[in-house]
Amino acid sequence: MTLNMKEVDEQHVVQSIPRALEGANAIAEAMRQINPDVVAAYPITPQTEIVQTFSEFVADGLVDTEFVPVESEHAAMSACVGACAAGGRTQTATAGAGLALMWEVLWVAAGLRLPIVMHVVSRSLSAPLNILCDHTDSMGARDTGWIQLYAENHQEAYDDTIQSVRIAEHADVMLPVMHMVDGFIISHTMERVDILPDEAVKQFIGTYKPEHSLLDVEHPVTFGANDGSDYFFEHRRQQFDAMDKALDVIVKVGEEFGKLTGRPYGLLQPYCLEDAELALVVMGSTAGTARVVVDALRGDGVKAGLLKVRCFRPFPATAVAEALKNAETIAVMDRSECFGGQGNPVFNEVCTALFTHGQSPKVIDVVYGLGGRDTPPAHIRQVFEELQRIAGTGDTGPVRRFLGVRE
Repeated sequence: MTLNMKEVDEQHVVQSIPRALEGANAIAEAMRQINPDVVAAYPITPQTEIVQTFSEFVADGLVDTEFVPVESEHAAMSACVGACAAGGRTQTATAGAGLALMWEVLWVAAGLRLPIVMHVVSRSLSAPLNILCDHTDSMGARDTGWIQLYAENHQEAYDDTIQSVRIAEHADVMLPVMHMVDGFIISHTMERVDILPDEAVKQFIGTYKPEHSLLDVEHPVTFGANDGSDYFFEHRRQQFDAMDKALDVIVKVGEEFGKLTGRPYGLLQPYCLEDAELALVVMGSTAGTARVVVDALRGDGVKAGLLKVRCFRPFPATAVAEALKNAETIAVMDRSECFGGQGNPVFNEVCTALFTHGQSPKVIDVVYGLGGRDTPPAHIRQVFEELQRIAGTGDTGPVRRFLGVRE
């Protein structure tokens, strides 16, 4: 369930084209190659560049997509629900308050088992007004029934866009997918991205053939009917089952993508965890910074390790517990808030995974990067220094820490 480059058969890897792209443009390029039937979207910083770029592809006749410029994000998701229920391969994109405005309709999309793909450029929520990166928006939607993937860099943003289609449309899943990229850090900076040939993407995602469609008049169906106490619970249980099955599907799609590109994907990416005594758990772009710090600490003789979580929903509890089984002291990094809770979202999931698998290391919750606050290597090193102190004294102190904040 982890990314393993050694398992790739390089003889079957398709030749990609290297390009210098901003993260938002890399996602838009993948959307062009996917050529969805319908895209309904409303502009919001820092997501706007995705749909703005894609709208140019539509205007230039490079795709066959029906682009629907709506009056709000609530309307965008509502239009996507209608289009997907009618049998169309459907996508949208949003960020921050836009995702929050969609909240009601996110439940509709998941409850109707519609394989919509949404590109989320993560940013904070007001007030005070802030449009910069943290994971407050996506974490607010974590329990709406959507699969959630988090990208570390530009290449993963492009790759996740393509894989999300296969995951969402798999017969064992049929759930919407949102994949996250860190606002501005990925969306508005430029890196090398290896772009697949258009035909390779087309073959990888295949043709969407929905089992049920509002437009199939020979087999009429009802979407969104009232569901009382007699069946509602059973339908919710079916969503649980689909989420459970998604764990294997995400891995299988990632492995198949690896055979195509040389870049296999799993649910997690462990780094130097085999003998690690001190471990850091993180999602998103900060994983790259943390990896540099782990390398430096290893050079100093410190047994440090890193676990990057790619898939947050469904949460891969068994895989997380297995990856962290040798760590004695762990810091879980949260780039979002859970006011009044005993821990923040990633911390709570990791602790539950460890507890239910019979593991009891020392674990602390580190809140970082809210509202776009930078997290340089020096801050990550501070976290490991705190883990060393805890390992030496056995005293965790307060469970929650705030990294890089003025007291």
